[in-house]
Amino acid sequence: MVKIPKILVVDDEENIRALVRFNLEKAGYQIMEASNGKNALEIIAEDRPDLIILDLMLPVIDGLDVCRKLKGSLITSAIPIIMLTAKSDEVDRVIGLELGADDYLTKPFGPRELIARIKAVLRRSILPATTANVAKELHFGSLLINLTNYAAYLSGDKLELTLKEFELLCLLVQNPNQAFSREKLLENIWGYEYYGDTRTVDVHIRHLRAKLEKAPEIANAIETVRGIGYRLHAKV
Repeated sequence: MVKIPKILVVDDEENIRALVRFNLEKAGYQIMEASNGKNALEIIAEDRPDLIILDLMLPVIDGLDVCRKLKGSLITSAIPIIMLTAKSDEVDRVIGLELGADDYLTKPFGPRELIARIKAVLRRSILPATTANVAKELHFGSLLINLTNYAAYLSGDKLELTLKEFELLCLLVQNPNQAFSREKLLENIWGYEYYGDTRTVDVHIRHLRAKLEKAPEIANAIETVRGIGYRLHAKV
């Protein structure tokens, strides 16, 4: 029996929730709703969704705090989050991405784009469960990446990476010295052609470098290619 993905829509504007519900139910998803952050956390505790669409400007508990609580818990950290933000919320958007949110949409948004984002995020989030059981590893200096259990280790210590950070690291390690444009990284990692602000890549790269700072030779190997994007510099 095919499992129908369950999506929690968290927004204090009833008309936004109604619009999202109509389009997502039409696309075949199960929908739950919450009008504030406290209510959202209660629903998640009782009935875990497969994905959360989370507005940042929420009453009682705001979206950033909801994201922080979910990504800080082992029980809920793997639930994908797509943030909804206003165009003026750039700082909050960056903070949300650094907290581990998987994607964001600025209001107003089109239903077709939202559905494309949802499909891409859900597709990426189930990859660990469909990876072959045969152990596969990547090595780069003191960095070890296990592709079977989606874990990365630095000098034996496990790195706490979000799914997107892990996939960015894998792509760069698998393609040493190859320069990737920001658009190409979005297409490969996020799974769709990106029409908005490509700075989401910069946020994830910056966060990734910070988590690798105990091994400067690896963190510094992730180079910015001016006017293009990023590459992992490996000595031949």
